[in-house]
This record gives sequence, C-alpha cells and structure tokens, in this order.
Amino acid sequence: MKITHTDLQGVVVVETSPYIDHRGAFACLYDKRDLEAAIGGRRIVQINHSRTSAVGTVRGMHFQYPPHAEIKMVRCLRGRVWDVAVDLRAGSSTFLRWHALELAPDNARMLVVPEGCAHGFQVLEPESELLYLHTALYAPEAESGVSCNDSRLGIAWPLPVEGLSLRDLGFPPLDVNFSGIAA
Repeated sequence: MKITHTDLQGVVVVETSPYIDHRGAFACLYDKRDLEAAIGGRRIVQINHSRTSAVGTVRGMHFQYPPHAEIKMVRCLRGRVWDVAVDLRAGSSTFLRWHALELAPDNARMLVVPEGCAHGFQVLEPESELLYLHTALYAPEAESGVSCNDSRLGIAWPLPVEGLSLRDLGFPPLDVNFSGIAA
C-alpha cells in the first residue's frame, strides 16, 4: 500500500497495487499494519456498502459529532465517484478547506477521512458502489452534515448537483459564526 498525505491534515489517499494474472486480480484492501499511522490504533467497527444509480447524484456532506466521531475509509468498488473530504475541525490549520479525488476500481485508491471532517461524493458513472470502513458505530443522535453547495466551502463539483436526499437537502449552510467541531 502506498499512502499519500493530502493538503488537509489527516486526510490521506491509500493506493493499492493489485496482483493481476490470467485468472483476474487480487488486492489487499485493508492492512492494519500499513494503515496504523492513518487511523491511530483505532479498530474498524462497522463496514457499509452503498450503491447510487444516477450520474450527478451527491450524497453528503456527512459527519458524526464526538464522542461518536469516526474515521471513514472509502473505496469505490464499481463505477466512478468524485469523493470529497471537508475539514470542520476547530483550530485546524486547514479549517473549511476541502480535498477531492476520483475513486474508481481501476485506480485502486481509498480516501481516509479523519474525525471532524465531513464526507460526501458525486456519482460520475451509473450504478457506482462504495465500500466504507468506519472506526465508530453509526449513532443517529450524533449524525449531522453541511450543505454540499455551501458557498463558504466552495466545493467544485464536476457535474451539476442532483439527486440529493431529503436529509441532505435539509442540511443548512454553515452559520457565519461556525467555529468548528471540537475534538
């Protein structure tokens, strides 16, 4: 596994090198030894899978408040997505900045999104599927999000934003006094 640090503190890109032969391919998707620095000794406690049908659909920007904050590791199993992490951490040197990259099976990348960052994605190919590894269990009472079109964030979505869920449509833009999520 090759780990590349991004311009957002704690957000890393993990690239795997699949073994390919006449039978097909094999790849290690998670190795605790390689990812120890990225997840700080935390354990994976939940694995989720999503499938999104329509191109242009955005899911996000989601996060959980402490004490249920989580690290998410996101990989695309089918299709292509524009995957985005936004730093919402109080006091962070990269506060309100975002990092995005394309995830697809053929680029074998995974985005590691640390606690205190919001996560979302836009579908670039129909029937795209994502695999998420989480270091905290889903806690509905701690879940929240911000508008994917928040002008303070200025996320450059590659396509017009479509297909938002009612929940995602209900996330407000950040209040001008928003100073971040406490650790």
